[in-house]
Order: sequence, then structure tokens, then C-alpha cells
Amino acid sequence: MFKKAVVFLVVSLVLGTVALGATPIKIGFTVWNLQALFFNQQLEGIKKAAADFGVEYVAVDCQNDLTKQVSSIEDLVRLGVNAIIVNPVDAFGVLPAIEEAVAAGIPVIAIDQKIKVPPASIFIGVDNYGAGVEIGKFVVEYVKTNMGGRAKIGIVGALNSYIQNLRMAGFLEAVKGEIGIQVAQIVDGQNVLEIAMTAAENLMTANPDLNLVYTTGEPATLGAIAAIEASGLAGRVKLFGWDLHKSVIAAIDKGIALGIVQQDPFMEGYKGVEYALKILKGEAVPEELIIPVVIVTKDNVDQFREMFK
Repeated sequence: MFKKAVVFLVVSLVLGTVALGATPIKIGFTVWNLQALFFNQQLEGIKKAAADFGVEYVAVDCQNDLTKQVSSIEDLVRLGVNAIIVNPVDAFGVLPAIEEAVAAGIPVIAIDQKIKVPPASIFIGVDNYGAGVEIGKFVVEYVKTNMGGRAKIGIVGALNSYIQNLRMAGFLEAVKGEIGIQVAQIVDGQNVLEIAMTAAENLMTANPDLNLVYTTGEPATLGAIAAIEASGLAGRVKLFGWDLHKSVIAAIDKGIALGIVQQDPFMEGYKGVEYALKILKGEAVPEELIIPVVIVTKDNVDQFREMFK
């Protein structure tokens, strides 16, 4: 019996399934939430791979709750899945449940947020710290070229997210030592749109001379854009951050968002299934598979419009 706190969102049964013996392969997916577009794009990748490889999948919305994610992993083990793909709410807090799954003979594939290998079999995702450095250097170059080398930056992060903290740390490393660039304040959007918007509004109120904002994930980016527009600061405060959305593309068109790190969540989900099957077949896999990122600007945004209609 599944715990009521855990929402089992999807069970897909595909004809012509790959099988271990007479039993079709079933792959579980447990994820932060299925409200953010980013996580739904990961799920779309899993759906496509399930169709391509002929396997079953079960997806679980953990609603930003570590306790629910631990329960979801336990329930997936009881359900008898052959492998589990995890986008962890907390990469450290989820480890005991992952170790139990592995002890039960179920390989675990970590996507988006790195989990220690072992117990996980492989990590599939971006180099969050490295991409944070990359966008930080991009900002430094923008400030030197367009702002006379001087800027006051506020950061809207998600301090409950290990990977978003890595993105912030990489960014801070890149701007460190730039005499004309001041990081005025860091606020916590908690990876929730409404909270991030309020945090961004408070950030700009507390720092009226702020002229740049850096955001570390989709809710922070959307919240900060909304706060900039609601405060009437679209002509003065510019944004650099992470994760495209149709509203972010609109902000690029308006000149509010100048550089957005775009990941490939669909590919993370797709490769999660692909590598789960490799592991189940006994094939050797690397400890990590890094998915490249791209910085989206007004110059290359057109190639992403269709994806976010």
C-alpha cells in the first residue's frame, strides 16, 4: 500500500516492452516536484525513452518534500521496479533510502543533482559549479563592456537546493576580485515562485541602486522577472540567471533578461532511462555523464521559441 503523502503521477505501459525474463522492465522516477516546467521536461524525456526502448515507467511528484521522496523510493522498491531515476530534493538526506534500494538490487541513476557514486550508479546532468562560473564570467564581460566596469548585483537563490548553491558559488567565484562589481545581498527564494518574487521585491527595495540580478533556477528567475516588472524597474535592472520559460523568453525580448543558462532537462530524463537499461544489461557506465549548457541571449533565443510555446 503506497503512503498517501506520495503522489504516483504516471504509470505508462508500453506494448512490445523490453523484458528481463518474462517480466517487462519498469523504471521509477522520483522528482522534486511536477509543477516546475524543468521537471516536467525531464519527465517528457523519460516518456520518450520509455516509448523508444519499450519499457514501463512510474513517476512520483514529491512536492519539494524530502520525507515524501524517501517514502517514494521505499514504495518504488516495494512496487518491484528494476531501476530508479532520482532527481533528489536533498542529495544527502536521500542517501539512506538510495542505499536501501541498491541493497535490494535496484540500481539508482541520479539526474540534475549529483548523488555520491556509489551508491548511485551514475550521475547525469550539468556541471552546476562550472556553469555558474561560466555565466559569472559572461556577466563580468557584460559589465566591463556595457556598464563601465561597475555594477551592484543582488542574488535570488534557493538555499535549500544543493545544486543551486553550487551555481551561486561558481558565480561568486567568477565575479570575486572584480573591483567594480559589488554583490549587495543574497536572498532565498526557496525554489518556490511566489516566495522568490517576494524575496526579489524585498531585495530591490533594500538596495535601490541595484542594477543587476542573478538567479539560480526557474522559480527564482520567474519571480525576479515578475518583481522587476511590478516595481517598474525594467529599464534599469537587468537579469542573468538559469532556466528558460516562455515568460523568460518574453523578458529576453523586452531586454530585461540578458543571459540565461539553459540546460537540457529532456535529455537528462531520456539518458536516465537509456543508462538504466545499460546497467541492467550489465554494461559498464561512467560515474558521470555531463550534459552541456548554453547561455541564451537575444542573439540565439529564436532556436528555443518553439520548445516553449
